[in-house]
Amino acid sequence: MKTLISNATLVDGTGADRRTADVLLDGAVIAAVVDAGSLTAGSLTAASTGADRVIDATGLVLSPGFIDMHAHSDLQLLVNRQHYAKLSQGVTTELLGQDGLSYAPVDDATLAGVREKIAGWNDNPADFDWDWRTVGEYLDRLDSEVTDANGTTGRIATNAAYLVPQGTVRAMVMGFAEGDPTPEQQQQMQDVIRLAMEEGAVGMSSGLTYTPGMYAQTEELAGLCRTVGELGGFYAPHHRSYGKGALGAYAEMIGLSRDTGCALHLSHATMNFAENKGRAGELLELIDEALEQGVDITLDTYPYLPGATTLSAILPSWASSGGTEATLARLADPESRAPIREAVEIYGSDGCHGVVAEWDTLEISGVQNPALAGLVGKTIKDIAAESNEEPFDVFARILTEDRLGTGILQHVGHEENVQAIMKHRTHTGGSDGLLVGAKPHPRAWGTFPRYLGHYSRDLGLLSLEETVHHLSGRPAARLKLHNRGLVREGYAADVVLFDPDTIRDEATFENPRQPASGIHYVFVNGEAAIDGGQPTGARAGRALRRSRDGLSREGKQHHP
Repeated sequence: MKTLISNATLVDGTGADRRTADVLLDGAVIAAVVDAGSLTAGSLTAASTGADRVIDATGLVLSPGFIDMHAHSDLQLLVNRQHYAKLSQGVTTELLGQDGLSYAPVDDATLAGVREKIAGWNDNPADFDWDWRTVGEYLDRLDSEVTDANGTTGRIATNAAYLVPQGTVRAMVMGFAEGDPTPEQQQQMQDVIRLAMEEGAVGMSSGLTYTPGMYAQTEELAGLCRTVGELGGFYAPHHRSYGKGALGAYAEMIGLSRDTGCALHLSHATMNFAENKGRAGELLELIDEALEQGVDITLDTYPYLPGATTLSAILPSWASSGGTEATLARLADPESRAPIREAVEIYGSDGCHGVVAEWDTLEISGVQNPALAGLVGKTIKDIAAESNEEPFDVFARILTEDRLGTGILQHVGHEENVQAIMKHRTHTGGSDGLLVGAKPHPRAWGTFPRYLGHYSRDLGLLSLEETVHHLSGRPAARLKLHNRGLVREGYAADVVLFDPDTIRDEATFENPRQPASGIHYVFVNGEAAIDGGQPTGARAGRALRRSRDGLSREGKQHHP
């Protein structure tokens, strides 16, 4: 299938000025990028190209497909393969395995624990076929062709790269409890990570406010980062605090990168909670100083103020040690419940970024237990007032009745910080979007059009060319995608056509599952997934795997 796109306003992903161009897609490849009119009136005519279709893109911007550098689609890509939430905002590639917790590599016991632990992120369907255990097998599953209920056969909807999750690896080697690894366990974790990268992972993530990843000390992480760096990957930490002590937590991660030589990508690099209002500049100074010293750093953010996580994340780390059953037992035991309450309400829980829980900022976004559905959209403070309970008792009751599977929105962000960080020269876009729950964060549906509409066009914070570069070319470079992220001859035909005057996020906190306005076409590997603003059902995405030279490529397993 050849598609000729004529008279487009080309914004190519490099940050260069826009120009008018004709672009020819030949199957999964961009075959030609020439001045407008060349393919219709010059030596290359529409007839000579053999185009099966011509799209007149007058008034539309043609850009590379957007790359979501912080996606939680690990399971939903397989469960709901149409994946309209991401396609409808122009995303053609996602980075999975975030925050140190995902589904590969695992053994049976680890998989069972992880499934429960991140049910609030990804759901936990009982009737799903969890037939993989290794990273290679998981990536093969992404590449598998499946016929859906509509009779459409295809792979996944977007391309996907994968980070090996440090917390899952730790659980596989050491279980879900606290403690430092023995030398043998440290080596075993490094061996597991090495194998995961040989099977295609592009780097490693951590969730250092989530158990069991948060039990890892700096020395333990350094050994893992050295392995990742040796193989040309990067480290993407959710670091130890985005609240009290945030700058120290960032400094620890930058120090790890400097000392180990492992490239660093700071996940959802925000400065949240009251103590960090207006302090983004201090973070950026820290990053700039490291960049000047030669440390390889990039970061991602989402263009919203509230965060999203699980309610169980608010617990202190010691209370979550050992997994779900151990945690629920502590909540049920008055002797252990009392110090949990002190940590959460008086001293500040490490799970809550060292900050005392503010019950009016914690809004229920999704539950696993249908009996709790009426709580969605309410804060812990609201529920306590309605039920005449203490907020902590409500918190503990919901965790117990939902078996730690509750999702929340956490309203703790600051607009001045969001704007300052998104302008930085290392910034990329990441939705951090959770796709499940009755009332998920709208960033899962609105992140990329919000950057282009609200922040670029309406506020003029970044030019259109800069914004597209942040969302395509720059993240592609971090992922070492040798043939994606730019509109260039020979590159993969991942492209988006949108109206720069009307592109807008329509997802809201009240109605979060709304597709964006102004996105007319989305091509993934040359197949139209969005055509005339409507989904086609095409599923042409692929797993993108690290290969021998460290670059990310599509295809089956590549072993060094």
